[in-house]
Amino acid sequence: MSDIARRFPTNPLLSPQDVRPSCEGLAVHCLLNPGVFRFRGKTWLLLRVAEAPPATDEHVSTVIRTPEGDLEVLKYRRDDPDLDLSDPRVFRYRGEVLLTTLSHLRLASSSDGVHFEPATSPTLEGFGLYETWGIEDCRVTEIEGRFYLTYTAVSPRGIAVGMTSTEDWQEFTRHGNIFPPCNKDCALFPERVSGAYWALHRPASTGIGSHDIWIARSPDLIHWGRHECLLRVRPGRWDSARIGAGASPIRTTAGWLEIYHGADENYRYCLGAVLLDANDPTRVLARSEEPIMEPIAPYEQKGFFGNVVFTNGHVVDGDTVTLYYGASDCVICGATLSIREILGTLGVEGEAI
Repeated sequence: MSDIARRFPTNPLLSPQDVRPSCEGLAVHCLLNPGVFRFRGKTWLLLRVAEAPPATDEHVSTVIRTPEGDLEVLKYRRDDPDLDLSDPRVFRYRGEVLLTTLSHLRLASSSDGVHFEPATSPTLEGFGLYETWGIEDCRVTEIEGRFYLTYTAVSPRGIAVGMTSTEDWQEFTRHGNIFPPCNKDCALFPERVSGAYWALHRPASTGIGSHDIWIARSPDLIHWGRHECLLRVRPGRWDSARIGAGASPIRTTAGWLEIYHGADENYRYCLGAVLLDANDPTRVLARSEEPIMEPIAPYEQKGFFGNVVFTNGHVVDGDTVTLYYGASDCVICGATLSIREILGTLGVEGEAI
C-alpha cells in the first residue's frame, strides 16, 4: 500500500444534505473539489455545489443558466430511446451532451479546519455566454495580497479556464477566460519565479495527443504563453488515462512540490506528486512511481462517481499539508500529509519554506 495520507476521523466533513439549495425546485446532488484558503483567522472552502431538479420515475431533468442569468429546466423521458444515461455526469441526447447538474461555487468556513459551516447562498455563479453550464473545481491562490480564483467554465462553446479575483471576498473582478477550450485544472504558482507568473493547466486531447499537464508563463496573470508539455500520462500505470494539477505548488527547499491527480482507464482517480526545479519550473526533478493517496475508504469508493479522490485545495503549516478533497464526486473530506514524507517517496530530502 502506497497511501501515506492520514484521513480525518470525522470524514466526510460535508455532504449534500448539509448545504441548502440555491433556489426552490433544485436539490443539491453533490459537493465536489473545493478551493481552500486562509482568511481572517479561519479556514475557508470554496465548494463546488452541483444541483439539479429532483428526478422522478418517468423523467430526468437538468438545469442550465441563460447568458442573462436566468435558470432554464430541461426535462427528458427516461424511456426515450435517444437518451443515454450510462454516465451519471452527463446526458447524451441525439448527439448532444449536457451535464446532469449545474454547478456554482459557495463558501464554507471553519475556526478549527474540521467543522465547516456552509454559506446559505452561492458565492459565485455562472455568468455570460461561457458559463451557462456552470463553474467548477476552483483553485484559490493568494498572490501579492490578492486572491485569484481559477475555475472551469462550462458552456456549449466548450470547457475553458475562467479567472476572478478579490481582496476581501465581497467584491470580485472577473477577468474572463484565460485559457480557451478545451482546458481545465489550472493552478497558479503563489509567487513569481524568475520574474514571471506561472500556471499549470490541462488541455484536453481531441484525437491526437493525451490528457497531459502543461505549463505556461505570463507577465500579468492575464496573457499566457510559452506553453510547454510538462508531464505526460504513463500507459499501464495508475495515471495512464489522464492527469491534472491539484492546488498551487508548494515551495520547498528541494523545489516546487505539486500534488496532482491521475486516473487510469477504469476512471480510478488517485493522487501523486511531482517535484519541479525552484528556478525553472519546466524542469521535472522527480515524480511519484506510486500514488501517495488512493480511494480506499468506503466514502471514496462509493458515491455519485466512485473510486475517486480529487483535490484542488490545501493549506500548509510547517511540514503538514492539510488536503481537502472531493471523494467519489459526492462528499468533502480532509487528510494530512507530511511534506518531508512526500518528498521521501520521490527519493528527495527537503522541507517546506
